Amino acid sequence: MTTDGVSRAQDGTRVRVNIVTIFPEFFEVPLATSIPGRAARHGLVEYHVVDLRDFTRDRHRTVDDAPYGGGGGMVMKPEPFFEAVESLDEAGRVILLSPRGRLFTHDDAVRLSLEPSLTLLCGHYKDVDQRVADHLADEEISIGDFVLSGGEAAALVVADAVVRLLPGALGDHDSAASDSFYDGRRLSAPSYTRPAEYRGHEVPEVLRSGDHARIQAWRAAEAERLTASRRPEQDPVR
Repeated sequence: MTTDGVSRAQDGTRVRVNIVTIFPEFFEVPLATSIPGRAARHGLVEYHVVDLRDFTRDRHRTVDDAPYGGGGGMVMKPEPFFEAVESLDEAGRVILLSPRGRLFTHDDAVRLSLEPSLTLLCGHYKDVDQRVADHLADEEISIGDFVLSGGEAAALVVADAVVRLLPGALGDHDSAASDSFYDGRRLSAPSYTRPAEYRGHEVPEVLRSGDHARIQAWRAAEAERLTASRRPEQDPVR
């Protein structure tokens, strides 16, 4: 496996991320910024944002309709989603961002980073026709137990979490290896930088000691402490 952006692109292993949305402008700046943007410039990933309204058939470019059975809100129609995905050269694994989906985790980001192509479907309004989930998407993913205005913000979360894991995206494996959840369960230890003292608050002495064994032990202990306190369901001791 190659480790830099140029050689990865030359090997033809660029990952393709498709995003289907009624708000393509939502993604213009975020996907060109920071790590997602750098990964694209280095040839690690190619983003393809698809306007769902391009696959409507009426002059109003309608993507939603009233729900069968009554009730409030509007439901996004199935036809534009199916036709948008069918128009893609490489759809790959198709994911519907949905509050009914399974909670997204670091393990999912790792798994999806190994896919050559990924398509993220962004819902909006009250809901998306269930036939999209049942017969088009390979899986439904939620980024948390709360409701957003649409799937766009969730799609950005998934894309960012996946792209930063591509070899060469960060340029520093140690940075990713010390992140929360990298080992599947623990939160990361706290981080400090200069100055050593600010407004009477000091950096822990152990981090300034130069004793790498003590530093590693402190970080491991802090990671365990924070995990037990803030993510008790992930603490193996409990």
